Amino acid sequence: MNIKSDLAQKKIFSSITVGESQLTSRVAMAPLTRQRAGERLVPNWLNKVYYEQRSEAGLIISEATVISKQAVGYTSTPGIFTDEQIEGWKPITDSVHKKGGKIYCQLWHCGRSSHPDFHQGELPVSSGDISPGGTAKTYNGTRSRVAPRPLTKDEIRMVIEDYAHAARNSMKAGFDGVEIHGANGYLIDQFICDGSNNREDEYGGAIENRIKFALEVTEAVCNEIGNGKTAIRLSPSGIFNGMSDSTPKETFSSLVSRLNEYDLSYLHVMEPYSPPGRDFSPSERYLQDREVTPYFRKIYKGTLMTNSGFSVQEGIDIVESGVADIVAFGKLFLANPDLVKRMREDLSLNTWDASTFYGGDDRGYIDYPFYGE
Repeated sequence: MNIKSDLAQKKIFSSITVGESQLTSRVAMAPLTRQRAGERLVPNWLNKVYYEQRSEAGLIISEATVISKQAVGYTSTPGIFTDEQIEGWKPITDSVHKKGGKIYCQLWHCGRSSHPDFHQGELPVSSGDISPGGTAKTYNGTRSRVAPRPLTKDEIRMVIEDYAHAARNSMKAGFDGVEIHGANGYLIDQFICDGSNNREDEYGGAIENRIKFALEVTEAVCNEIGNGKTAIRLSPSGIFNGMSDSTPKETFSSLVSRLNEYDLSYLHVMEPYSPPGRDFSPSERYLQDREVTPYFRKIYKGTLMTNSGFSVQEGIDIVESGVADIVAFGKLFLANPDLVKRMREDLSLNTWDASTFYGGDDRGYIDYPFYGE
């Protein structure tokens, strides 16, 4: 048997059922913020071409999509909280489906990683009042981030309803399901980790209190659209956006154990992550690179997706071993719209251009060639 035909028989190219969706392969397109949405955060024709080109993925997870005005933290990112945004997404989901693909919407609240420029001068909100540090790029330029305002308990209930409403809107827009963004230092992660959560009520302090918000959001979304259309993403070793936790293994083990109760479409866990061009080594108390997925495989009973910096061979190997059921590729999918074909046939890969990752026009977005072009 030659190399190409041997590759095609690998488990990663076999179908799998996630929740209510049958996927053609176990190769997913990771959520990738590209900042090319139109005015009023409405998806446009450029986004349609981009996603349609990558419909060969077993599952596309959309770029992070804000659930409300309060959730905004970056320029030109799409939303899913207005009728106009719903209508903007419909041609995208329709085109992916016509190509035989499946697509989930990633539901996003930036929390403290936002800036007052996005909120008419009002403070961004979070679990506590600890600044993430660093800067935010707003429509007025680069700004230093500030200490956020803690959400009240009444406001927490309103935000949970925003997640449920966004999930309902995602169904109206034609998505096959949703992935709750609980990773990378955004609002849900800010509740989970004690480095950002200094509350003294039932949402702060002990681990069972800090994971309460994540579980309540999950339950609300499940109740709205069904458990089989609901997934969640976590970054147990994450330090992006100023994140830290004093006992990450214990914290995330408790959360993942509780998530077993929901029979979700999948759990998406990230290996250690850093922005493009930057590297880091998590401190000793954190799970190291390529240790996260095996650790939580022993705890989580459902479908497990992994992500962050996997090469093609690493992705094939981790699915073949059974450590993960699905691998999500980010930059590789960004640069190779036909990534599944290239993987299956052992074809050469395009190289990504990091300078065009965020914002801009069609360059570095929809002009990466298919193999042979």
